[in-house]
Amino acid sequence: MTARELAIEAGITPQTASSHLKKLQEGQLITQRKQGRHRYFALAGPEVSAVLESLMGLAGGMGQRRSRVGPKDAALRHARVCYNHLAGQRGVQMYDSLLHQKMLVLTPNGMSVSPAGEAFLTGFGVDLAAISKARPLCRDCLDWSERRSHLGGALGRAVLAQLEIKGWARRSKDSRAVSLTSEGQRQFDRAFPPRGLT
Repeated sequence: MTARELAIEAGITPQTASSHLKKLQEGQLITQRKQGRHRYFALAGPEVSAVLESLMGLAGGMGQRRSRVGPKDAALRHARVCYNHLAGQRGVQMYDSLLHQKMLVLTPNGMSVSPAGEAFLTGFGVDLAAISKARPLCRDCLDWSERRSHLGGALGRAVLAQLEIKGWARRSKDSRAVSLTSEGQRQFDRAFPPRGLT
């Protein structure tokens, strides 16, 4: 979440939120990631998450509820276009699946496509030779509704194009929403299985 979103969520001023975020960063409890003109804050690790989940459980028992940020439209949350690549829950699912299956590999310099990924993507219909000169070929893009990464870059654009060519996905004429057909949902889940199903 951004500092502004955190301030709204907590019911405090942006200045107070910035002060608290600075202290949390100094304590190495949160990390900061910059994307475009926004700075996003995230928990530093699973230990911090476990402590906060315990506190949230206590707060939930006292009637405190968290409101959700991002698009209110369920269709936009589910799947949408972000700079001509797939975003939303389905975009995050695809990215997680490609990483989990080791088709994409995170490196100190960013991300690369593994040999297994090259074989899969070529079979999927992506012309890697045609897009390999594009910079970046593939990169993570922070999803503003899921607060997790989805696949960006030329590869993200090429995969979305293939989803449309195969007839699995259609862009809405009135918004950035992307809808998957019934067959498209089945094939998408087969090609990019949700974590835990691979």
